[in-house]
Amino acid sequence: MSAPLDARFFKSVPKIELHAHLTGSISREALHHIWQTKQAHSLSPDLEDPLVAIPPGKVDYDIKTFFPLFSSYIYKLCSDSASIEYSTKAVLADFQADGIVYLELRTTPRAIPERGISKEDYVKTILALLKTHNEDQANTMRAFLIISVDRRNTAAEAEEVVDLALKYRSKGIVGIDLCGNPAVGDVRIFTNAFKRAKAAGLKLTLHFAETEASATDVELETLLSWQPDRLGHVIHVKQQFRDAIEKQQIGVELCLSCNVHAKMITGTYSDHHFGTWRHSSVPVTLSTDDVGVFCSPLSEEYLLAAQHFNLSHGEIKELCLSPISSIFAGAEEQVRLKDIYSAWEGQIA
Repeated sequence: MSAPLDARFFKSVPKIELHAHLTGSISREALHHIWQTKQAHSLSPDLEDPLVAIPPGKVDYDIKTFFPLFSSYIYKLCSDSASIEYSTKAVLADFQADGIVYLELRTTPRAIPERGISKEDYVKTILALLKTHNEDQANTMRAFLIISVDRRNTAAEAEEVVDLALKYRSKGIVGIDLCGNPAVGDVRIFTNAFKRAKAAGLKLTLHFAETEASATDVELETLLSWQPDRLGHVIHVKQQFRDAIEKQQIGVELCLSCNVHAKMITGTYSDHHFGTWRHSSVPVTLSTDDVGVFCSPLSEEYLLAAQHFNLSHGEIKELCLSPISSIFAGAEEQVRLKDIYSAWEGQIA
């Protein structure tokens, strides 16, 4: 008899997470711990308790309120080496506890001059933590880093991100991302940087057509010209671009709860474009995006997909396996993941 498709089942299923922002994945509890520690040392007297500033259960952050949450609060709280290290470790522990066996964590390199932290220092700190995690044989999850170009960046800052990715790709960086407020910036200024990254063998994942403002023909044609390996969100996509994505076999990273809570789609879970993409030929990956903000771990995303799209055990197995071909870490990790799922064959068949 097949196991019931409930929350316990989906937490136990080995899962692959490919679209998780580091800072957006910090739980309210972890932020509260950092705040308490700083309060004890009078280091953040002007910041509210995270449990007040980001109340438990509040998930209705939209495009207008989401990005200021980071710039006006979370970045100010996680503003030194100790808080960055604590929050990163907490994020890794949370993903592993949810049954993630492979994680690609993404973050925009941050400079914190008042703490003597450069963008390179920030990246090295995260990479060192991932290395320690991956070398611990007790950990069932392997984690890798994607560094992001923010749409607010200049062309020179984008080139700096590519330089860092190339310098540290042997240390755990597996690709670069384009992210940030979709209402900001002209992505064409990043073309040289992303094409240089692609030519150098780096993998590319891009936030794609999140909003109507970032889904113009000019923008989407520009992004596809960079030959991305994966695309995130893919919401406002005309048929011509759907056809191009399928022709190029570009993987898609779909975030149900984020899109519903932030009202990035019209309707609710059953109206999500996962219902269309799951019948396409491209690799489809369910993802969390910002689990610290939207409070839906990947196990919950699988449960929601199963409930709202009436997925069978066989379809869930296909959904679990689908991301393997589009991971950025390469053949060795693909083999490890296939072995993990082979061992789980009887329970997700």
